[in-house]
Amino acid sequence: MKKNLLFSVLLALAVLGVRAGGIMTNTNYHIAFDRMFARGATFDIDAVFSNPAGLAWGYEGWQMSLNFQKPWQNRDIESTFPLLQPMYGSQTYKFEGKASAPIVPALFASYKKDRWAVSTMIGIVGSGGFVKYDEGVPMFNVMVGSMLNQMNIAPDQYQLSSQMKGKQYIYGGQVNFTYRLTDFLSAAVGVRANYYDGYYRGHVVADQHPLLGDLVSLQLDVDQRAWGFTPLVSIDYHQGPLTVAARYEWRTKINTTNTTNMLEANMGQALQQAIIASDPVAGPATLQAIGQALGAKTAPYVDGAETRYDMPSLLTFAVGYEFTPRLRGALEYHFYDDKHAQMANNRQEQLEHGTHEFLAGLEYDINDKFTISCGGQRTDYGLSDDFQTNTSFACDSYSLGLGGAVNLTDKLRLNVSYFCSLYSDYSVESSNYLGTGVAGKDVYSRTNHVIGVGIDYKF
Repeated sequence: MKKNLLFSVLLALAVLGVRAGGIMTNTNYHIAFDRMFARGATFDIDAVFSNPAGLAWGYEGWQMSLNFQKPWQNRDIESTFPLLQPMYGSQTYKFEGKASAPIVPALFASYKKDRWAVSTMIGIVGSGGFVKYDEGVPMFNVMVGSMLNQMNIAPDQYQLSSQMKGKQYIYGGQVNFTYRLTDFLSAAVGVRANYYDGYYRGHVVADQHPLLGDLVSLQLDVDQRAWGFTPLVSIDYHQGPLTVAARYEWRTKINTTNTTNMLEANMGQALQQAIIASDPVAGPATLQAIGQALGAKTAPYVDGAETRYDMPSLLTFAVGYEFTPRLRGALEYHFYDDKHAQMANNRQEQLEHGTHEFLAGLEYDINDKFTISCGGQRTDYGLSDDFQTNTSFACDSYSLGLGGAVNLTDKLRLNVSYFCSLYSDYSVESSNYLGTGVAGKDVYSRTNHVIGVGIDYKF
């Protein structure tokens, strides 16, 4: 048991390098999305992303839009396990993850003349933020505590310090060309360049034992960067009050390369001597085997190693209808083929299916100056127990958004919005919690709030 626990503790380091942002590709670039959601049939400037073919029916001439969003998010893990009682004073303890981002910008621009249009967008197209667990996560803390407990080293005999944090941004720059094929049908082709920039940093240290001193030290500091390119096509049928649109983005291969600043997993000398002393025959062989296995498992995170974080292919369908000159509505569907987008350790194989999103929205012009809108979105990831980990988990959700726009002049529009996501907790129970041989449970939960403001300008 001691050997198995020590393997689990040290080798758990190998799964730290996972996506901080989850598996959903970003869609909220423009404030109009935040306040309505279903924007796949729009002709406004945000169609540069959501409906490039729709720009064939949009504003004649130049237009631009600059948008800023501020998100707040929690990603918490509530664990139930007997060893948490001596470590934290209760068998159930919540490890709080604070996810945040600075102000997130996005820029749109388009030019239309007669039957054709060109457009571009720059924004954060995947993830886009930081997550930090000031007290670490159970997969490390519990395993270190369990291993030491098996060696009759109680939690009150050492100091445990643990922290995890990660960053993931995928910056994107997109260019589209749109052409109106007939009086009712248009099409667009485009390409997006994506730049992945992320890091994963963490440590778990058990030390200050009165006799053995330093016990266990796990340290990771890895930067990852890569480029990927996304071809895309869209079509739009528009006649009278009805608009029907579709868009397809191909899978984006992102193969990151590590710049490893630190990768260590060490036991204190006194602890190693104690292991040998407990079994002079098998002890040296045990330590050698641990070293070999550790080298194999940490190989993906050594300097220069590569890890896949593909962005999935995306298929969207949208229907928009103008009920009156002032009232518009839309329904939309998104399918992200996550099961065929390669992830670290091939975690995509554990998903039940790709991501399904269902969106709906309404927009109403109060008068020529003020517009209000609201919308909702349902997201179903196809999650399974085996897909979820302490360092990368997702929760299905309902999102609600609202906001408005003010026409400050004939050419200048101000957009404001707020939306929140209501997540369903995901519970994973195990009779062999984290390889300890004892039953335990993790409950994953998330919260999300975003406010935004943007300016649209027509030249």
